[in-house]
Amino acid sequence: MPEERKDYRQQKVKPLVEAYFAWVREQMGAVPAESETGKGLTYSLNQEKYLKRFLDNGNIPLDNSAFERAIRPFTVGRNNWQVIDTIHGAKASAIIYSIVETAKANNLRPYDYLKHLLEEIPKHMDEKTTDFIKSMLPWSSSIPITCRKPNKKQRPLPPPYLGRRFCWGTSD
Repeated sequence: MPEERKDYRQQKVKPLVEAYFAWVREQMGAVPAESETGKGLTYSLNQEKYLKRFLDNGNIPLDNSAFERAIRPFTVGRNNWQVIDTIHGAKASAIIYSIVETAKANNLRPYDYLKHLLEEIPKHMDEKTTDFIKSMLPWSSSIPITCRKPNKKQRPLPPPYLGRRFCWGTSD
């Protein structure tokens, strides 16, 4: 599926993206660099390499809507967390939040997954290595079934599906 998305993007989307950046370059001479439009065009050109990344990798979503939905509970609840007034408290909150969202992205029940981690990690405190952690990652087949959400029957995606999903571990 990612290869199909990549092929579609190369055939249909890449010419549009290239036309956009050609237009931006044309406008650079016609717009004062200090103007808001000039600053926006300059920013766009400076980010061109990154804005084009999705063209060569079918796993990269076209937008960040999924990520924005994932952080919504965190941003909505931030007033509740004003009691976190230390760097250590903020780091601890960020770690827990990251674990919860990664669990959700891997179809786990966050509460059950956290409970599993808090029960299992202390059993390994005397070990000299951290090799056991691999078996506790959310995508590990060693995670108990009780931590997993029941599989929903997924409908096939209509072609061409262009993204809108988490993409963990993508590389250049």
